Amino acid sequence: MNKDAVLHIPMSQYAYALDGERMVFRLRAGRGDLDACYLHYGDRACRQTPVVFHSLSMRVAAQDERFDYYEVAFSSPYRRLCYYFELRCGEERLLYYGDFFSEACVDDRSEYYQYPYMHRADLVCPPSWAADAVVYQIFPDSFATGKRWISGRESSFYYQGKTVRGKRGGTLLGIAENADYLEEMGFNAVYINPIFAAGEYHKYDIIDYYHVDPCFGTDEDFRELVKTLHNHGIRVIIDGVFNHCGWHFDAFEEVVQKGREASFCDWFYRLAFPVIRQEDPEAVPDYECFGYERMMPKLATDQEAAAEYFCNVGAYWLREFAIDGWRLDVASEVNDGFWRRFFKTVREVNPQAILIGEVWESAGHWLDGTMFDSTMNYDFRKHCRRFFAEKTIDAAAFDGRVTHMRMRYREQSVFAQMNLLDSHDVSRFSSLCGGDEEAYELAVLFLMTFPGMPSVFYGDELGVTGLCEDDYRQAMPWERAAVSKAADTGYSRQQLFYKKAIRLRRQEEALRRGGYGAVSAASGSRLYVYRRFLEAEEILIALNMEDSTMTLNQEWLEGKLLRQRGLEGYKLESRGFVIVKSGKTGEKICR
Repeated sequence: MNKDAVLHIPMSQYAYALDGERMVFRLRAGRGDLDACYLHYGDRACRQTPVVFHSLSMRVAAQDERFDYYEVAFSSPYRRLCYYFELRCGEERLLYYGDFFSEACVDDRSEYYQYPYMHRADLVCPPSWAADAVVYQIFPDSFATGKRWISGRESSFYYQGKTVRGKRGGTLLGIAENADYLEEMGFNAVYINPIFAAGEYHKYDIIDYYHVDPCFGTDEDFRELVKTLHNHGIRVIIDGVFNHCGWHFDAFEEVVQKGREASFCDWFYRLAFPVIRQEDPEAVPDYECFGYERMMPKLATDQEAAAEYFCNVGAYWLREFAIDGWRLDVASEVNDGFWRRFFKTVREVNPQAILIGEVWESAGHWLDGTMFDSTMNYDFRKHCRRFFAEKTIDAAAFDGRVTHMRMRYREQSVFAQMNLLDSHDVSRFSSLCGGDEEAYELAVLFLMTFPGMPSVFYGDELGVTGLCEDDYRQAMPWERAAVSKAADTGYSRQQLFYKKAIRLRRQEEALRRGGYGAVSAASGSRLYVYRRFLEAEEILIALNMEDSTMTLNQEWLEGKLLRQRGLEGYKLESRGFVIVKSGKTGEKICR
């Protein structure tokens, strides 16, 4: 038995409550190492000594290249548990508890692993609608000025004595006038980059957190936008920038003008007096900021007055404009105490509002149910880039990486992750594919059939490309767009592919809420086959990234799906896919 591979972490994604009754326990072991694994659990407040334990067989729920992940989910009769694992490998039988191996149980229940109490307040509960969401990300300056058009013109306004700028002419009413397009494509949520008054076109250097930037319109325009999108069945998530503000935010303005006498000095980090706003873009400022961006001073949200102000901002836009949630910029650089306070404030206004943190790394720290419901899953993009775009890893490595993505969080958090191929901060994924349209389509299909909330950056469906910022934030090419409620006619190949992939996801509950398992992910191969399953429904998806035709294995899923649908021995062309559904109804989608 490879003891070094065995891992269990109490009170984590390895031991958590799904709800007030059901529990999930996991144990990691070396791949193929164990013959069997069992969970033994008992009431840690049991009046008998030794504790009476109950046994459950654990199954291999996932595998990566090195490990098996054993899992069991069950309804617990107890609210307080002590537990241990039994591991079998050939003739070897060991017990695992307290992070050590043993050959026997002990009477002292405190030596076992503990789940102290199933607190309602500790449950991870993302909004119920998250798993059903298909998100469209809109960069407002670049999206639309009116119905199916964008002016492409720069703009500038004086706002409270300061200049604010726009670059391409997008407005909030422009978004509203294209709500029918979003609905027809199948999107039921939008994430909109910052809309508040700010100096530059991207609006991440905020001047006023309580009003819309005049380049985009008015507060009433935003109210109308939210109402319009809601009428089209589309939820609205806006960008919250609370890590830093703009040069001309009132609090920082006072610090510059009054120095040490300013009442807002403790709202900022590492101020050196006098505070000077350097005109030289290469100058390193004498205050903490976002990266080294001198025009974005960092906010000290660990201070009471600052925390209160920005929590009030969070509540205001929920209460007054009925938004459905916040995407939170540079979330990993803001102190945890503020996020817990912000989370509590938001939930009190709207228990179904979503909070999505911009965390580029593994985000388990922020997904304990007290800070965020979701994070922007840039690891999803990273792994897809290696497999679909660069073609530098095989199916085994790809499956190992996406398995890690699924097993590093609680199940609830996995289904709420905001999965993406690109965004306003990275190159368009289609450009990374280097003209391989079929590979790009396979990546999109994977996005739409993987657990979590798929997010599409505006214009991806219309073939927008771009490797550098000015290109991947280009104006929406409305001349390429089509809307046809009667039939799938008039669409470009890429737009139609997106529409069908989104429709598939929204029609099949198994793709939104079902289990996931690899069927074929062989070392040295770039054929990846996986399945999604929920109750009596099962969907098989095969993606062929090989440069040659592949034959589907008749033994997959005991051959039932393939034989039922007449696909036994089906030839899958290079960059081709096949989707097979089995259950209450049967259908196939193949190319």
